[in-house]
Amino acid sequence: MTAKVSIIGAGMTGATTAHWLAEREIADLVLVDVLEGMPQGKALDLQESLPIVGKDVTVVGSNDYTATKGSDIVVITAGIARKPGMSREDLLATNAEIVRTAVQNTIQGSPDAIYIILTNPLDTMAYLALKTSKLPRERVIGQAGILDSARMRAFVAMETGVSVENISCYVLGGHGDEMVPLTSRSNIAGISLREYLPADRLAAIVERTRKGGGEIVSLLKTGSAYYAPAAAVAQMVEAILKDKHLIVPASAYMQGEYGLKDIYFGVPVQLGRKGMEKVIEYSLEADEKAALEKSAAAVKESIQTLHTLVQL
Repeated sequence: MTAKVSIIGAGMTGATTAHWLAEREIADLVLVDVLEGMPQGKALDLQESLPIVGKDVTVVGSNDYTATKGSDIVVITAGIARKPGMSREDLLATNAEIVRTAVQNTIQGSPDAIYIILTNPLDTMAYLALKTSKLPRERVIGQAGILDSARMRAFVAMETGVSVENISCYVLGGHGDEMVPLTSRSNIAGISLREYLPADRLAAIVERTRKGGGEIVSLLKTGSAYYAPAAAVAQMVEAILKDKHLIVPASAYMQGEYGLKDIYFGVPVQLGRKGMEKVIEYSLEADEKAALEKSAAAVKESIQTLHTLVQL
């Protein structure tokens, strides 16, 4: 039986996620959006491209959540995007209502679905999705760390001229300016970045990674990143549907790991057919521990703000 993935939000990120997934040929796809005609048009356009690339999946667009019934995975990308000068937290009030509505309207027809949350502020919206759905934490995961780690890998490749295939980077923490690139564990062909790069160049890469999303927002002026976030979601969907037991950085609900509780936070997790199989705990350097605590404080503050806006 073919798997079914529903993507809530058919804007640039949602549509690009559908594109990446259609090329993987691992699931039939549903695009849902409130704008009449837009998800239908994008779905039809994508469906008409598949004979060219030789992929046999079905892509449907709808303004009605009933089209999502029976989904194995629900991806939520819906929400307003950042504009220049805005932080992810500036989106909280508006996007909270969008995410809560999406969860309430999809969980009814897909009670066994796994949720992947992409809407910003990411960690807070994943928390909201968990509390709204009342699902176990294994089935509500936020996409952040794959994207942030990929950005860091890209910047290291630009700096060194080494293939991205030889570069491994790990970014943990909240999906915001306080994220924590783990320079002690990131490496090029097994050589720590702390050994491979001069300290000032590595520091510049860390800072650019933290501001990576904002850099794109500033350049685009009318929207935010979508190619890389969508590719990151597609990797998570594939890992789950193929039961790959893949370890990736993602936002997970903390139950004591890394000394944290009752927040979503970016950590290494193992993904399989049941969703998040386990959280991997690294031994961290003292400076990384301190940075992680600072990042956690920012996420906790955002979640506290959420509680003032939404009855959970």
